[in-house]
Amino acid sequence: MDADAISRAAAASNGAAIPEIATEFGPEFIGQDGALNRQKMREVAFKDFAAKKKLEGILHPLVRREMLTQAKLAASRGALCVVFDIPLLVESGTWRNALNSVLVVDCTVETQILRVKARSGLAHETIQSIISAQASRSERLHAADMVLFNDGCSLEQLAILVQAFASEIGLSFSDWKLPRDPLRIPL
Repeated sequence: MDADAISRAAAASNGAAIPEIATEFGPEFIGQDGALNRQKMREVAFKDFAAKKKLEGILHPLVRREMLTQAKLAASRGALCVVFDIPLLVESGTWRNALNSVLVVDCTVETQILRVKARSGLAHETIQSIISAQASRSERLHAADMVLFNDGCSLEQLAILVQAFASEIGLSFSDWKLPRDPLRIPL
């Protein structure tokens, strides 16, 4: 389950978070398409800690509820393992103790900046402000039971690492194939 995808859906046109975002931040934070104006929110949330916390207070409970719903559904269908992709796991303060184990996919800050630029086209200063508002690399590593260092390795090498981690926790990826988008490796 992908926390970012769930969060994006909640802030999309007619998403579950839109009414409360409009009430808390004002209608100017909602675009003509009915979705969150991400650029406007980014300009405010990564400069104003209280605004960031207010936005998280709206989105995080929605994301958590949906992820738990999906996990229950997966368990009811016989899933032996459920993977939660939670980029803000440390910041949330609630997920770490609810999970059996945490795998942190790590890279240097320099690599992180290059990847965000390639994926999103954001300015260097914007990326730096986002990184500064998040848990530090050290804090994320401290929360980890396992660390996959994903810096400077090819997709083939990364696939081998993922398969080794999967094997270590009792999963088999015999039919697993590399994704088309190298920036979104499913774990």
